[in-house]
Amino acid sequence: MKKFIHDFKVIKKWLPGSNHVILHLLCSEPLPPIKAGQFAEILIPDEPEVFLRRPISIHDVDTKNNTISLFVKIVGKGTYKLSELRVDDTLNLLYPLGQGFEFPEHDKILLVGGGCGVAPLLFLAHSLSQHNYHPDILIGSRNADEIHETGEYEKYGNLYLITEDGSLGEKGLVTHHSIFKTDEFKYKIVYACGPEGMLKAVNQKLKGFDTEVFVSLENTMACGIGACLSCVVKTTTGNRCVCTEGPVFNTKELAGW
Repeated sequence: MKKFIHDFKVIKKWLPGSNHVILHLLCSEPLPPIKAGQFAEILIPDEPEVFLRRPISIHDVDTKNNTISLFVKIVGKGTYKLSELRVDDTLNLLYPLGQGFEFPEHDKILLVGGGCGVAPLLFLAHSLSQHNYHPDILIGSRNADEIHETGEYEKYGNLYLITEDGSLGEKGLVTHHSIFKTDEFKYKIVYACGPEGMLKAVNQKLKGFDTEVFVSLENTMACGIGACLSCVVKTTTGNRCVCTEGPVFNTKELAGW
């Protein structure tokens, strides 16, 4: 898929919590086709100590209004700089990068997200709804303060929540949710986004079921084009770059999963 470098204008900024920011960006050029699960490499403006672009999942896309949104966890100088952006500021993106989610042949679909790893999940739910799928969506986090945009997810599917402290939805880890406790797991396709430990736990939970599990990996992706080899993952067919051959993989492809 062809890649583009475009300038975007910040048209809306929302700080849903102390360590997250959601940016809505207007493209200066017509948006190219973008698949759920793809990401952008973002040039951090006016920050000489951050010389590498930062890989950020594309949170949602509005082709009608030529906008995209980014869900960013503030963890360092680069992402902190993104949180300081103001409306009308300009941001330069290299995108769309990586291989996104493929649409299923089945309609029994479960989306699972945890922590900041939920970033690609909204666009995935949105895209599935545009193809007449109505997935179930399970989101987990440490507490209620870290779960955001529930109304947006509810536009596209049935939303279920779980928090480690029980402050919202059921109590426990994602894999403790009652969805996973049924005698006969009904979903044929599971798409999961989140920390690697959660992804592996979901995959282990579903072994033995007739279910395909697709995960979006969060490996460090310094270049986004397969040149630096910092994001390599071991697969059943050898080492592969997450930034170009992922970040979405069927867990059957991943060695040791």
